[in-house]
Amino acid sequence: MIPLLDLRRQYATIAEEVEECLLRVARSQRYVLGPETEKLESSLQEYLGVRHVVAVSSGTDALLSALMALEVGPGDEVIVPTFSFFATAGVVVRVGARPVFVDVEPQTLTIDVKAVERALSPRTKAIIPVHLYGQAAAMDELLDLAEHVGVPIIEDAAQALGARFRDGRMLGTLGQIGCYSFYPTKNLGAFGDAGLVVTNDDRLGHRLRILRNHGMEPRYYHAIVGGNFRMDEFQAAILNVKLPYLDKWNERRREHAERYRALLAQYGLSTPGGPIKLLDERYPERKDSHIYHQFVVLAHHRDRLRAFLSQHGVGTEVYYPVPFHRQQCFTSFGYRDEDFPVANDAAARVLALPMYAELQPDEIATVVELIARFYQEGE
Repeated sequence: MIPLLDLRRQYATIAEEVEECLLRVARSQRYVLGPETEKLESSLQEYLGVRHVVAVSSGTDALLSALMALEVGPGDEVIVPTFSFFATAGVVVRVGARPVFVDVEPQTLTIDVKAVERALSPRTKAIIPVHLYGQAAAMDELLDLAEHVGVPIIEDAAQALGARFRDGRMLGTLGQIGCYSFYPTKNLGAFGDAGLVVTNDDRLGHRLRILRNHGMEPRYYHAIVGGNFRMDEFQAAILNVKLPYLDKWNERRREHAERYRALLAQYGLSTPGGPIKLLDERYPERKDSHIYHQFVVLAHHRDRLRAFLSQHGVGTEVYYPVPFHRQQCFTSFGYRDEDFPVANDAAARVLALPMYAELQPDEIATVVELIARFYQEGE
């Protein structure tokens, strides 16, 4: 069996540290906004090189609080890629705004900047690019465009903690607000839901911090309405244990990705006209620009390939099978399916292969050998 992700392997390497930190929190009887959360925020402030770091209850709540901090609401529009995890669009509707869906680039499946430019209107209140699968959206062009039209950028960096922009800055620290997820499957994962929101803007930093706790400042006084977006101490403690390992784990993922790419090419699977298309790396000259939260390919006969791999004990996943413009809950917005050809094609062909730091080289070889056999045997 070669699972898509095996969290037990990671846990085995840090079990003693994790169990000790959980016991420490239990003995402290401090469960919310205590010393573990303070330590995590301080460590991530230094790691990310950003002025304000606010630990929150999930990546979704990070995005939601970002929109609330920017006072996005009814009558406003927010531009989002149609190809992403649901939270990117769901939070827009939750604050009463309209999500404006745009297509993605065929090379990276990140937001298409030309489509963003066409979608801008006087009602546009924010743009949310997604650093999909662990690497940057086209932030050079997006930052120039956003500055020109005076619209803030909220970076959805839920899958990209530790990845860098071409100039060395961390993804998630380039726009007005950056949002991260610590869902257990992430490169830096908690033991439940947890997230992070960051900014270099002092006013937004203050607003995000009080929004996290019902808009309360001082205690029991509420000038604004916030939410219960607090991270609990158990999650913070676990993340404090894991954070020092993150760069090493990300480097291992990059090594695995290079091995996948080399073997797929060796078998002739990813050559021009082959059955597997590899996604581009935005900044191939910068080895730390992609953390490979997922290793995703575009595959001919994807569903049959996936079934074949499953029969041989290999776990895979489809991220994502239904673009936003096709989701039933968004049909009332009246989007035309033909306006999103890249996302539609991606939804039919994307396939995530096993990827985690503890994956072994021989397991990667087995996965690629099975893929080659599938296509050699006539699919």
